[in-house]
Amino acid sequence: MRIVESCQGFKSNLPWLRALGKEWRKRQIRKITDKVFDRIKTQTGRATLSFEELYIAVLLVYNDINKYLPGPHFDPPSKDKVRELMQECDINLDGEIDHEEFVKFIQKLTGDTFCMVSQGLIISLVVAPTVALATKRATEGVPGVGKVVQKLPNSIYASLVTIAVVAIQSASQGC
Repeated sequence: MRIVESCQGFKSNLPWLRALGKEWRKRQIRKITDKVFDRIKTQTGRATLSFEELYIAVLLVYNDINKYLPGPHFDPPSKDKVRELMQECDINLDGEIDHEEFVKFIQKLTGDTFCMVSQGLIISLVVAPTVALATKRATEGVPGVGKVVQKLPNSIYASLVTIAVVAIQSASQGC
């Protein structure tokens, strides 16, 4: 019963967590896009990206996502998908992408990617410790296991369960 009560309390906080996740996502996208755009701008000496430079930038963005953010490995989109989205995001129709167009382009391109990462983070960092503490109380009365569980501090027990959840998530995603 305590687990159900804990999960119901968590559900009431979901809108707040979603809003927090969206802000986190926007900040992360902006950091990555600014870094990648500046890198290519420095190398080419131009303030806009041609299609080939844009595709290289997309590969660099996905490389950073896969390097720095938890969750599964994300494959970059095909050249056809990039070309299609470039036409949508090229507001001034000059055939090249400037910095602000690039930010919007990457936001559209990675929208689903960051949703998956955000959901994984919420489960790993919020749900798992809450459920761990609720199950700890429930298992304290189990013979044999109960004594071991009682001796573990709550923080260590919650950490162990969270690590197990992350390992299960990684295994199920093929990492």
